[in-house]
Amino acid sequence: MESPQSTIKLNNGCRIPVLGFGTFLMPPGDMAYDSVRAALDAGYRHIDTASVYKNESDVGRAVRDSGIPRGEIFVTTKLWNDDQGYEPTLKAFQKSLEKLGLDYVDLYLIHWPRIKRAPDDWVRLDRETWDAMQQLYEDGMIKAIGVSNFKAHHLESLMEMSDIKPMINQIELHPGLLQQETVDFCRKYDIAIEAWGPFSRGNLLKAGLLNDMAAKYGKTPAQICLRWHLENGFIPLPKSVTPSRIVENTEIFDFSISADDLALISEIDIDTGTGYDPDKVAW
Repeated sequence: MESPQSTIKLNNGCRIPVLGFGTFLMPPGDMAYDSVRAALDAGYRHIDTASVYKNESDVGRAVRDSGIPRGEIFVTTKLWNDDQGYEPTLKAFQKSLEKLGLDYVDLYLIHWPRIKRAPDDWVRLDRETWDAMQQLYEDGMIKAIGVSNFKAHHLESLMEMSDIKPMINQIELHPGLLQQETVDFCRKYDIAIEAWGPFSRGNLLKAGLLNDMAAKYGKTPAQICLRWHLENGFIPLPKSVTPSRIVENTEIFDFSISADDLALISEIDIDTGTGYDPDKVAW
């Protein structure tokens, strides 16, 4: 791993950059557009959005205006819960593609397992959704397909009747929230792991240990945290609208963390989870 443009191979052979740029809670309009442009200028080649973020149009415009060849930028978007099911998924994907203004999407994810609104039928709904995504993948509209916020039992159910297994599972993951059962399952089946909220929305950056590590390595707490993700084989998706921090988050390829220090960081024991429990989502 030499730069944000370094890649790893997914289980279908597709390559994905090891560092992504997240756009969750990034207001649509100039802020989203300018931030994505700044990220691409800083060397990011992996941009993550979702239909529910309402900024797909700005992300797509920034990608198109960047002057960077389309094939060099990895773009992810996600299917929202209300659009699950076979036909709704096909329609929702087309709508996202039109908003992005792109000919294809590199990665399309089921945003959440559909539990709360369909407690007796979520397994069927997830599978119908996955069937539609498999079709889009086979038609060449998507380079890779995956899921987000799926626990091991959600993945297991989905894979039981699927022709194609997920290539990615994007979950909240960081020191203090290791999600070990899900991580172990994904590694067993060669499903790459993306980490959203790698800083726990800033909560982790106040941790004394990370500050100590930052002083030891001559880096910032954020850089220590991102390097921890990389060295554990995760793909972090940091988000920022501040140009200097966007650049700072890319400066993590010129050092490594010792095995002992990685273990210490993994043992951080604070309540850093910021997302919903996928088994109890309220929508």
